[in-house]
Amino acid sequence: MHRHNSWIAAIGALFAMTYPLAGAAADDGRFEKLSVYLERNVQDHDAEIRFDVTGAADGLTALKVMAPDERTVIDLRSPDSKLGVRSLTLESPEPDDDKIVRTDFPAGVYRFEGTTTKGAHLRGETQLSHVFPEPAAFEYPRPDQKDVSVTALTLRWSVPKGIEACAIVIEQTGSAYEIRALLPGSARSFTVPEGFLRAGKAYKFAIGTVAKDGNRSFSEAGFTTARTR
Repeated sequence: MHRHNSWIAAIGALFAMTYPLAGAAADDGRFEKLSVYLERNVQDHDAEIRFDVTGAADGLTALKVMAPDERTVIDLRSPDSKLGVRSLTLESPEPDDDKIVRTDFPAGVYRFEGTTTKGAHLRGETQLSHVFPEPAAFEYPRPDQKDVSVTALTLRWSVPKGIEACAIVIEQTGSAYEIRALLPGSARSFTVPEGFLRAGKAYKFAIGTVAKDGNRSFSEAGFTTARTR
């Protein structure tokens, strides 16, 4: 997620599950999509809050977000931009104690206000929960397993009931090669495409459980493929 896992940081952006709001965006003064959720790394005990916002067809020149306790937690402006920003994702730092995040960002309704380049005013709200989904449990390969076959590898895991989705990431350490997939919550396995794995290489993999409210818990591990004989 942060200092140690920049590769997981990008997962949130890729797997951002924002939900359309009713109406025709700027035509009725509403954002197209809004979400706010918590994301944690189970092994490192750190967490962050993420905001995903999509305005209307026209870009935003101002965005303000108010927490349930009426504090302004986001206040962005780009008054000199002619295009503005239509969509953005914002994330907090990741303290090692998730209580810090929950204290600064209380559970409840977050209110969003925006202004477009054409002067339209957008408003919306969404709910933040402090409940994290239970994490996935690795079944195969086991964390730090060695001599894993480079052919016909199927990752297997178990997850608790009620999970909305599973986010999968596999990365070859020290390279740009990676696989990312967002699977239904009922998924319990993923077969790595032939040709992706190389012999004698170290890989990282992460499985994220995504709750219906958007909160997610990531478990990460590593494995090493068998060398060519």
